[in-house]
Amino acid sequence: MWCMNRRTIFGVTLFLIFAGVLRGQQPGVATDAVAESPPEGMVEYDPSFKFTEGIYPNFQTVRNNSPIPKTRLVTDADLFSRDFFEQVTEKNRIVFYDDFGVQQELKTSEIWGYGRNGVLYVNLGSKFHRISFVGSIGHFVATLTTYNQGYYDPYYGPGSYTNRYYRSPNTYSNTEVRQYLIDFETGKLLEFDVASVEILLMKDPELHDEYMSLRRKKKKQYKFVYIRKYNERHPLYFPE
Repeated sequence: MWCMNRRTIFGVTLFLIFAGVLRGQQPGVATDAVAESPPEGMVEYDPSFKFTEGIYPNFQTVRNNSPIPKTRLVTDADLFSRDFFEQVTEKNRIVFYDDFGVQQELKTSEIWGYGRNGVLYVNLGSKFHRISFVGSIGHFVATLTTYNQGYYDPYYGPGSYTNRYYRSPNTYSNTEVRQYLIDFETGKLLEFDVASVEILLMKDPELHDEYMSLRRKKKKQYKFVYIRKYNERHPLYFPE
């Protein structure tokens, strides 16, 4: 009987060890992975996180989630209007009271952006664009307008009698939609292309090497996949 028990125990032990080894070899199961805890006083970003409403003068105030509150702004705009920040940022300068009650001014063109309804809007190309995807590497779409000066004559063309002497200078505008990435560690903005993804992934050598091993076509197709992978491996934290 005792011999049977010893054999049974030995067999169960071997089974548990073997099962553990198999589990450790399963794809996607990291046996040495340790769940990171947020730094003290910080909270990990997730879609439920709300950015504080107000004007963000620079990127550091974004990382601190500490903008200039709406109530400190000196403006004629209706504080409760849905387009309050649009009205405020239409002006060339933003006037506000600092922490000491002293009136200060900022050039609107130089502020980082603003927060509205818990969402960030970044200043680019004299417009403010919603950041729809936030993470250690963020993503947003911007509608930009460029202006070019040249000569235009609807009657001028091959075989036409009109020549350059009679044409007048005109300014043309061109509107295009572009995608951008934002490095939430430095605040740097980059165009959403393969080269930018390669640069941002350098901070994770393992993931960078994996991405670099892909063919050019796959790199284009998997840009966003690897951004998500990076964000999963490198959570973004904000003050509680």
